[in-house]
Amino acid sequence: MFEQAFKNIDDVLRKEAGCTTELDYTEQTSWLLFLKYLDGLDQDRVDEAALDGKKYTYIIDKPYRWETWAAPKGKDGKLDHNAALTGDDLRDFVNQKLFPYLNGFKQKASASNTIEYKIGEIFGEIKNKIQSGYNLREIIDHIDELRFRSQTEKHELSHLYEAKIKNMGNAGRNGGEYYTPRPLIRAIVPVVQPRIGERIYDGACGSAGFLCESFDYLKKANPHRTTSQDKTLQERTFYGKEKKSLAYVIAIMNMILHGIDAPNILHTNTLTENLADIQDKDRFDVVLANPPFGGKERKEVQQNFPIRTGETAFLFLQHFIKMLKAGGRGGVVIKNTFLSNTDNASVSLRKLLLESCNLHTVLDCPGGTFQGAGVKTVVLFFEKGAPTRKIWFYQLDPGRNLGKTNPLNDDDLAEFVKLQMTFADSPKSWSVDAKSIDQASFDLSVKNPSGGEEVTHRSPQEIMDEIAALDAESAEVLAHIRGLL
Repeated sequence: MFEQAFKNIDDVLRKEAGCTTELDYTEQTSWLLFLKYLDGLDQDRVDEAALDGKKYTYIIDKPYRWETWAAPKGKDGKLDHNAALTGDDLRDFVNQKLFPYLNGFKQKASASNTIEYKIGEIFGEIKNKIQSGYNLREIIDHIDELRFRSQTEKHELSHLYEAKIKNMGNAGRNGGEYYTPRPLIRAIVPVVQPRIGERIYDGACGSAGFLCESFDYLKKANPHRTTSQDKTLQERTFYGKEKKSLAYVIAIMNMILHGIDAPNILHTNTLTENLADIQDKDRFDVVLANPPFGGKERKEVQQNFPIRTGETAFLFLQHFIKMLKAGGRGGVVIKNTFLSNTDNASVSLRKLLLESCNLHTVLDCPGGTFQGAGVKTVVLFFEKGAPTRKIWFYQLDPGRNLGKTNPLNDDDLAEFVKLQMTFADSPKSWSVDAKSIDQASFDLSVKNPSGGEEVTHRSPQEIMDEIAALDAESAEVLAHIRGLL
């Protein structure tokens, strides 16, 4: 229904000098989609108020409504070309009037869970990069073809939007920060088993993949929901935080398209919260997350954590453990070097995890699971409140090299989800008694007793020795060739 409109928008953006990457295409499509969505939301609320005989106050003032500046319609319901802005007039209106007006919503917002807060946050950070007013006019005309009114329309739009996010994730290193492969998320969620009435949290939510997939999972698992349960799902179930402005707008838009009308996503750096300040009322039943790996945090941020380290993912793991209620459950993606690093912070963090939580499952993912990231990862599944007694490991081996044209799929993870229910042994899975773990290093890298590869990286020294040996070998071969010349 809307696929052609999305293709047409990308075609116009490719002609635009200010947009050069998939990230730009997604960002610019997102703010326009958001304004079109707001227009529909206002119209729906006007209709509801009229049915109830009430007066409705629009979110957006008349000069800045989509129907006024972007797509004014004539009596025949078609675009009024005389009233519609285009060229420099359109670009100047957007840059000089519309964006400053929308940015001002930050001051109007009464709370962070309001639509006003989201408008202010999005337009306080994002800039219009479409420099040609004629290109902008063309894109607006395509966006105006899209509709958000029915569930079917939203469902299709959400699939098209997810495809855009996936392209962005595959576009290079930066894009990967926002995208966790959906088949991996769809395997993590059923293992953690969230339930309606529980609060689900992702403090590094990126494009909100974990929250959106959890919403889909809960709807499928509970087909006969009451109105009250639907209200709970909409308002009191999904919570996220995101530091980067582009990811924030994508997360909001993605959740809206999946059917969550007012997402509880805060635009903030999660790690600036002091762990000592977290109280019981702040805690959650479920944590699902893929915190950024390879990032480094400043010294003043590290002060907020008992185990101090510059490694962003290790700070996030401490945050997630603290944010869980007693009995709360987590599914967190982390670099596989976490299992075996010998530095003090890694050892202390493994000790904390094993002693304060029941780390019951470790899923070892193959290289190539994350496009362009260049690191191997594991998924840690744990329950807070009791120490670890036994860990079930599963070594994911899809039987092929994963890559851009051959990504991870749902079938690759089906065996893991099935075997995990009973922690069954297999050629790819085995269990380890916590008593057998070294109490000095808490090393969790374990060799598959069935002869699979070891769940660890080689030490830096081994790698350097091999590089030196290969260099010496190359020098020898070159010397031999020179001798033949």
